[in-house]
Amino acid sequence: MAALPFQRRNPGPSDGPRTAFVLSGGGNQGVAQVGMLRALIERGVVPDIVVGTSAGSINGAAVAADPTPEGIDVLAEVWRSLHGEQIFPGGRLSRAWNVVRKGTHLFSNDGLRRVVEMLPARRFEDLAVPLRVVTCDFETGEEIVLAAGPLTPAILASAALPGVFPPVEHGGRLYIDGGVVNNVPLRHALMGPVDRVFVLNVTGGVNDRPPRTPLDVTLRAFAIARNRRYELERSLAPSDVEIIEMPKPDDDRPIFDFTGGDTIIDEAYALACRFLDERGYEATVTPIEPRRRWFRRSRTRVA
Repeated sequence: MAALPFQRRNPGPSDGPRTAFVLSGGGNQGVAQVGMLRALIERGVVPDIVVGTSAGSINGAAVAADPTPEGIDVLAEVWRSLHGEQIFPGGRLSRAWNVVRKGTHLFSNDGLRRVVEMLPARRFEDLAVPLRVVTCDFETGEEIVLAAGPLTPAILASAALPGVFPPVEHGGRLYIDGGVVNNVPLRHALMGPVDRVFVLNVTGGVNDRPPRTPLDVTLRAFAIARNRRYELERSLAPSDVEIIEMPKPDDDRPIFDFTGGDTIIDEAYALACRFLDERGYEATVTPIEPRRRWFRRSRTRVA
């Protein structure tokens, strides 16, 4: 499917550089994007378009709904509430049984659905910033970009990791994880008028995460393919568009491990702040202390 062009919601001569955010997939590693987003928003870097795949579509929907520090607080609260049992119910024995029994997937997506429904918007049309969600047609292998209608099935489709979660039927088509075809969907950010693209890529290199299970081996194979795709898209980007690749913290947790998210958010935030400060992006709001910054329950309500 051809990438969808986009326009600013309220274009004007004083808007500044036309900006896109591209958020990769990455499962539990997607928590690092929260820190990156906070650093960007604190410096007044607000997107005109957001493109996300898999976990990046969840974070992308949150920042597109509310591109403010308070909006990122809500997203941080969502990630803070997550645990492996919620997304992947059952212990190791249960997962082993799921592998040998008949069926198309190891887990239902009920837990993931509850996470998506915590986001502060229900439809693409409710978002403050246009959002593009990348997924894959399971029957044809076609790369599909969803940009209208209800958010929940679109995000579940984009995050339907093959064999782990079930394919998602939506609009008469059957979808699987967008990371299968395009895990860092840069080209979709380049289809409209854009001056700079911030790439929030949290996927590791092929050797970053030691394989411990058959699923890790599968994910390693995906990493090889998706890294090559991004490198190609990066090489074909127009020379007049600035592409800024945000640094990511180390994260070698297994896919089922959601512990330590607080620390990874803080590390990603610190890295992003140093990176942006070195490039002349000055904070427009006063940063507050880590941890207390992220989880101010008295001010934050998850919809």
